[in-house]
Amino acid sequence: MKAAVIVFPGSNCDRDMAVALENAGAEVTMVWHKDAELPAGVDVVGVPGGFSYGDYLRCGAIAANSPVTNALKAHAARGGYVFGVCNGFQVLTEARLLPGALLRNAHLKYICRTVPLTVATTDSAYTSAYEKGATINIPIAHHDGNFTADAETVAMLEGEDRVAFRYGANPNGSTGDIAGILSANRRVLGMMPHPERAAEASQGNTDGKGFFAGLVSAIIPA
Repeated sequence: MKAAVIVFPGSNCDRDMAVALENAGAEVTMVWHKDAELPAGVDVVGVPGGFSYGDYLRCGAIAANSPVTNALKAHAARGGYVFGVCNGFQVLTEARLLPGALLRNAHLKYICRTVPLTVATTDSAYTSAYEKGATINIPIAHHDGNFTADAETVAMLEGEDRVAFRYGANPNGSTGDIAGILSANRRVLGMMPHPERAAEASQGNTDGKGFFAGLVSAIIPA
């Protein structure tokens, strides 16, 4: 399986994401934001966390207009897998690959800690290695992680089983305790918590390992 990780100025979780994908069995290529094309034959593209372009405007807004984003959109349009974590989730909403927006945390403070997540659906490559309703502990590190959408959008996400993860104890005010969502075809995922920071025993937590293992297993034929 071939994976690509996009690197923006200010990305700081790109290497972590690449290592987690490699440990799960993927062949990973790092792609600079000014590249106009993705590697040939790529199966999945990861958009990492960090502070793309310093987050000086709406988080992820400038990154969503980088040269590589057109290739990312084309990849998603032809059914390719795309996932964005933290700032990457913000980029995907700004690029309109996922609905909603990520606003300032309800208490207006940066949050960095491990939080419990509930696996809301297993009907996706990203969540298939878990049991529905299971609780996993995954780190968060964000200032703008408050997922917000209008009532119609939230009802759509709920009705179509497109909420991937929920916070067990909402740390940021996200609507419906939503921590991660899926696209209509279930191949694009955005989430604020960082599974790549909980994918190795040396990190003291392997609850995120299933995220990458399930993704690779879903793409590679048995």
